[in-house]
Amino acid sequence: MLSTASLTLTCSFPSRLTQNAFLRRCRRGILSSLGEKAYLMNEFRSFRCLSRLVRAMAVVLATSLSYAAPSLGAEATDLPSQSKASSDQIEKLIDAIRANGALTDKDLLRRRADFETLMASTPDPTRVQIRRVDANGVDADLIWPARLHHPIGRRVILYLHGGGFYSGSLRTHRNIAASLAKAASCDVLLIDYRLAPDYRFPSQMDDAIAAYRWLLMSGYKAGNIAIAGESVGATLAIEVVLNQLRLHGALPAAVIAMSPVTDFAATGASMTTNAASDPFMGKDELTVIHNAFARDQSATDPGISPLYANFSGFPPLLIQVGSRETLLNDSMRLAEKVKQAGGDVSMEVWPGMIHQWQIFPFWLEDARKSGGRAAEFAVAHFADKPAQ
Repeated sequence: MLSTASLTLTCSFPSRLTQNAFLRRCRRGILSSLGEKAYLMNEFRSFRCLSRLVRAMAVVLATSLSYAAPSLGAEATDLPSQSKASSDQIEKLIDAIRANGALTDKDLLRRRADFETLMASTPDPTRVQIRRVDANGVDADLIWPARLHHPIGRRVILYLHGGGFYSGSLRTHRNIAASLAKAASCDVLLIDYRLAPDYRFPSQMDDAIAAYRWLLMSGYKAGNIAIAGESVGATLAIEVVLNQLRLHGALPAAVIAMSPVTDFAATGASMTTNAASDPFMGKDELTVIHNAFARDQSATDPGISPLYANFSGFPPLLIQVGSRETLLNDSMRLAEKVKQAGGDVSMEVWPGMIHQWQIFPFWLEDARKSGGRAAEFAVAHFADKPAQ
């Protein structure tokens, strides 16, 4: 008899569907579709034989899925398959980034300039107000929806941009920050933290912590603050909270980690299995980032690789990762670690998505959708909910 415990299924499981429930659902579907054939089979074969057939078919289904993932104790959200339009949008984005050179130039300052050029060609966000602020010595944009009765100063998302710690700015990430502000009906503080190679670890962490404390000092209640980021910005988002835990400080209501970098040692299985499908992130890029900002730190230091940290007491966490990403397995392991520590973690594996797809809502429908889900997560955990 096949053991259902041996099945490995992708994270596109419905959120409360166990493997045994999945098998029961398959059995009902097969019995319905076979109709009279199933009835005749029962005339000369036992139901036990049919059960074995169903289980075997479930194994074939599980192993035939494109992006298999480790079993996950965390809540995993069911997402629809990638559409043809979505696939076309992703391929066009890949071509544009490759042509720009933002991730292929050997010189990091040249990469930074190329990324700025790429994002400068994108449309400015609309229907938001933007104010430049000094957040404890850190330059930042405070962004909020341009609505008549928006209560500025009540709910906020601290957004920490990605870019390998060597690129990214207020301009490059203004669109995703504005999108979150509108979707969550809240303020967003987008900060311009110091960049490598001019500034090394822990400069980036210090700036992120300073910005979080500025929000608290400015009157935002911890229960109305969410911290979000993509790529290494997600690394910072997680590390800010881990620092607060060590200091027994006020914790945010929620953390949103999009395509997070969690293991600079690059030990995840998908570093190999997804190497050919992820055009922009892999072992070599992780080495570039590590050497640029934290060469003197061990790649397994919990201060830069949160996968190795203690997550006891961590606030609710949403992880979004693309099925094509080399970071897929790292995100799975992080979710499992938080779950094992007693945390509340939601996991979303987006079919066909690549690293940092979320920052292109003006080009990608799935970026708009994933941003909307991130905003919903923040709203669900704010102590004071926005007016409907």
